[in-house]
Amino acid sequence: MATNLSLDPELLEQALKVSGERTKKAAVTRALQEFIARRSQKRLLELMGKLEWDNSFDYKSERSRR
Repeated sequence: MATNLSLDPELLEQALKVSGERTKKAAVTRALQEFIARRSQKRLLELMGKLEWDNSFDYKSERSRR
């Protein structure tokens, strides 16, 4: 999908340097992938302390199950 964006040239140059990517498109794609991954991880962290655990579940016995 072709998209025209007006990006800050300094930010784009920094993204190229730190990402190691060779093209602007690759740098922007990598930046978007990492942004999405971080936001997804943040949502998982927000669940900490909010999930109920079954204390009777023996995870070690489940590992040895064949």
